[in-house]
Amino acid sequence: MNRSLARRTFLNQSGLGLGSVALGEFLQGQANAQSGKSPPQKGLPGFPNYPARAKRVIYLYMSGGPSQFETFDYKPKMKEMDGKPMPESFTKGQPIAQLQGQALKVQGHLAGFKQYGKSGQWVSEFLPWTAKMADEICVIRSMVTEQINHDPAHTFMNTGTGISGRPSMGSWVTYGLGNETENLPGFVVLTSVGGRNPQPISSRQWDAGFLPPKFQGVEFNSTGEPASYVANPPGVSPNLQKGLVDAVRVLDAKRNEQVKNPDIESRLAAYELAFRMQTAVPELMDISKEPQKVLEMYGAKPADGSFASNCLLAVRLAERGVRFIQLYHRGWDHHGDLVRYMGICSDLTDRPAFALIQDLKRRGLLDDTLVIWGGEFGRTPMFQGKGGPGRDHHIKAFSMWMAGAGIKSGVSHGETDELGYHASKDVVHVRDMHATMLHLLGVDHTRLAVKYQGLNLRLTGVEPARVVKEILT
Repeated sequence: MNRSLARRTFLNQSGLGLGSVALGEFLQGQANAQSGKSPPQKGLPGFPNYPARAKRVIYLYMSGGPSQFETFDYKPKMKEMDGKPMPESFTKGQPIAQLQGQALKVQGHLAGFKQYGKSGQWVSEFLPWTAKMADEICVIRSMVTEQINHDPAHTFMNTGTGISGRPSMGSWVTYGLGNETENLPGFVVLTSVGGRNPQPISSRQWDAGFLPPKFQGVEFNSTGEPASYVANPPGVSPNLQKGLVDAVRVLDAKRNEQVKNPDIESRLAAYELAFRMQTAVPELMDISKEPQKVLEMYGAKPADGSFASNCLLAVRLAERGVRFIQLYHRGWDHHGDLVRYMGICSDLTDRPAFALIQDLKRRGLLDDTLVIWGGEFGRTPMFQGKGGPGRDHHIKAFSMWMAGAGIKSGVSHGETDELGYHASKDVVHVRDMHATMLHLLGVDHTRLAVKYQGLNLRLTGVEPARVVKEILT
């Protein structure tokens, strides 16, 4: 018996049935979106590996590399040595970006520092709103990374390697754990701009790499069309679009019977998700219906494209079951005139980050949401700049903070040397941060792996990585 012919005959004769099934799924998806019911999308069998503390991640990505010396890493010795030559014992043989070959001078703090809260966290005057939540966050002062220029540093922070084309952390998370809603992507990206030299962010940073394409991040727009290529063209009614997607699904299903191509399955999933998003996304992105006091808490205005609005959208995405939400704010590359541009970036991001934490608590989401704040690297303790002092890229020590699910509050972890050049105690590598994030999501980072080009590849790579248990409750 010719089984291929039998399959073709079956599909030819049952095409209407398949179409009816597809149409039924779409109609059910619309009903779910309107009623608020969203069946979860399952992850890999056996995941999570153990009870999770966090259901989702909101990553506040300060693109460009905020200075730890004007945020969280207070070093009295820097003030004492301000303007003096940087001791060669710190810098000899060390990777330096734009200051390579120049005379190196110590640059003291460009902002005042105080201790806040019962925990006595050191926070600079640039971050008055973060200072108010000193007892709610865990500051890691001993972060290290491996890439000293922006694009590869973004790639390393997002994928665990400097090699382009690998899956991003949001893709790994949704691949392993699935999503809690079928009406929105499991991995959503929002961007905002403000500050010095807002360099572009490549969409590679939220790509799925060698994982199925359906796990890549989807960029939402807080101004204009909420999501690119989702709205119907002029003159195309919802019913007409439904029929088109239905027909494409049936044709692709027939083709996939013959070739068994996972890309076709991903394409089918993308069509279906886009159709469901047409109902879910406009309602999600319309923050005008939020109470005025909530908008004021963030400093947000509807459709203004700000980090403040994106933080409010992040909470709304979390409420609706999105697994991984990443907010990029571009403008933290402060090689010169740091005081001016640090002020701009802080004004745009500090209050919204505080509001996000308070709003998550208010909505009962903070206990199972992991919030991460930080950039791709830090800044040097040495002077650089024109038009005012600034700082160069630095990878040997920088600061980040975490809050929420499973994270100790009011804690400072790790230390740097007296001039803040090297992480000197309780060092936390980017891979350790990834391992800790996955651990809180219930994932053993050594088990979330895919065989690719003969290697078992994972977010934390083949180098040793550890869960930073000292910062966990």
